[in-house]
Amino acid sequence: MGQTGGSAKPKVAVIITEYRYNSHAEVIVGRLFGQLGFKPRIEVASLYLDQFPDNDMSREEAARAGIPICGTIKEAIVEANRHGQGLAGVLIIGEHGQYPMVPNGQKDYPRRRFAEETLNALDEIGVRVPIFSDKHLSWHMDDALWIYRSLKARGIPFLGGSSIPLVPLVPAVNEASLQKPQELLAVSFGGTEDYGYHAWEALQSLAERRSGGETGVTSIRVVQGEQVWEEMDRGEWPEQLMHLALATHPDRRVGHPRTRVNDPVLMTARYADGVTGYVLQLPNEVQQWSVAWRTLASEEYAVRFESDLARPFNHFETLTARIEDMVLSGQSPVPIERTLLTTGMIHYSMESLHHNATIQTPALHIKYNGQL
Repeated sequence: MGQTGGSAKPKVAVIITEYRYNSHAEVIVGRLFGQLGFKPRIEVASLYLDQFPDNDMSREEAARAGIPICGTIKEAIVEANRHGQGLAGVLIIGEHGQYPMVPNGQKDYPRRRFAEETLNALDEIGVRVPIFSDKHLSWHMDDALWIYRSLKARGIPFLGGSSIPLVPLVPAVNEASLQKPQELLAVSFGGTEDYGYHAWEALQSLAERRSGGETGVTSIRVVQGEQVWEEMDRGEWPEQLMHLALATHPDRRVGHPRTRVNDPVLMTARYADGVTGYVLQLPNEVQQWSVAWRTLASEEYAVRFESDLARPFNHFETLTARIEDMVLSGQSPVPIERTLLTTGMIHYSMESLHHNATIQTPALHIKYNGQL
């Protein structure tokens, strides 16, 4: 008998771009299938796959679990709702797969379509259940705002973003130091959109803790290549915070990264309350994310986001457990506004890089309390 026939665990429908080895779908949904040493508390009742690459794993895994791969998102949601106490949640994993690039260099994943078809199906069957959506809401801010407003209008609990803000911080963060930051700098690595999003999200998970909560971002500016080091020499961004952030990495390389990194990228966000955030991407220099910050009192701190570098990628175990927590409790551990804001921060970063211009961001005048 398949999973759905003999278990009282809450049932979820899972909507996926592609399911292959080491994909986000495999290291999240695979855990819900009881793999990678994980003991699931919820159960996959149906799958929808948008693409089937040559190394597809979904057919084999679905057959082993005794669950259907449905032809549409609506069918997957209706199918999951037929079992036990009915549908308990929806997981949307719109990462990986063969999709076109838009002119600014972002990948046109079908996250808006996935969200819209999911919400339409839930409306049709009259169900409101928690939704998880992997990483940023959409490549385009208009679509991200549509998703945000649609979820808020329905009162649906939502967990978005990635695993990185959920991992341990090394050393443990000094919460008081985040009350009045002056500037924060995240060190990251390539590629520009996908890992740049992780960096903005890591930085924002700290920046939102400041006294008075989040105030929103007024502009984004991105420069690349030698211009990054030229602006460093002129003191236009805080070199010392880069060194502090790098010092948290146990495998930190000797010497200045400018001697090795030929194509750095610097993203700068100006917050409405005067705080400045930077993401410095240093390809091949580090393999984890770190953030350093300076307070208004000129005190300096830094932490590393302790993600795992090799399978089984335990940071995805943490994320999967938080997804389960939300499905079981109806409460998300992450403000949806953080996901909306960081979606816009990476979108406008890519727009700035594409147009070689500072982008004013009225759509990012987003206020929220970072402490749920």
